[in-house]
Amino acid sequence: MPGLPHLRAMQAFEAVGRCGSVRRAAEDLGVSSGAISQQVRRIEEHLGVALLERRGRQLELTSWGRVYHAEVSKGFAQLAHAGEALARARNSRGFVISSLTTVTNKWLGPRLFEWTAENPGAPVRLVGTEIEPDLTRDNVDFRLYFDDSPPHGQYAELFTDCVLPACAPSLLEGRKLQRPEEVYDYPLLQISWMESFAAHQVPGWAEWAAQCGVAPPPDPGGSALSFALSSSAIDAAVAGRGFVLGQLAMIGEELASGRLVAPFDLRMPLSVPYGLAWDRASLEKPMGRALRDWLVAQGRRQAALCAR
Repeated sequence: MPGLPHLRAMQAFEAVGRCGSVRRAAEDLGVSSGAISQQVRRIEEHLGVALLERRGRQLELTSWGRVYHAEVSKGFAQLAHAGEALARARNSRGFVISSLTTVTNKWLGPRLFEWTAENPGAPVRLVGTEIEPDLTRDNVDFRLYFDDSPPHGQYAELFTDCVLPACAPSLLEGRKLQRPEEVYDYPLLQISWMESFAAHQVPGWAEWAAQCGVAPPPDPGGSALSFALSSSAIDAAVAGRGFVLGQLAMIGEELASGRLVAPFDLRMPLSVPYGLAWDRASLEKPMGRALRDWLVAQGRRQAALCAR
């Protein structure tokens, strides 16, 4: 079968299948019913199969027609998306970056002040969400994800974070801990991750103790305060409410400022890395590639800190 059918004929057939009749397809495309019928016959002759059949006074798709229409519809949807992607790339200078809520608040947000200060002509809007976006259809340019098998076509691994016990200096009241097990003398703040991350290892106190060769906590779950977001647990630790198994990347500013201290540098790596994904059309925006490279560089810098 040489070549493809005429695009206008494919468009007419797609409209018939989508609208349910030749008349409605003609109205949708702004042509006559006769023109639609002629184009459908043209594509049937090209393919050598009947795509429509008459059932009483109604025309319906044949079994071949249903198969062909399903694929043709995908093609026209992709063509429509291509136009939208091009328009977005040409007409917008701003960027939308999506990431997990804690990553937005504790890691990505503070760093982006540097980018926006140096690149005022390329504004950024941050979206904190645990829902993974579809970068080809949603209005998102970049996604900072947490997964070892990301559902995205274009991506780069950034860093594998680790957790370690941290607390506010005021909680210790001047006491210098001698053994890691002494953190159990204080309230333990627990982080209960969402079900969407259940496949990944949750870094709880019992898991941390086993990984680092420390005696397990006497009551790893029952006595711990539990938080759904890591950022909330970190904030509670800063307020002196207890020890948190803080992700090093997420408590970096608190450690640097002295709002949190880590009495023991006993780190437990997370089971999967963080990475950056992007929509290919976003790289065609002004400063798109520069922002992607800057984000990757920030991630690689964090990877070096976590590896120390």
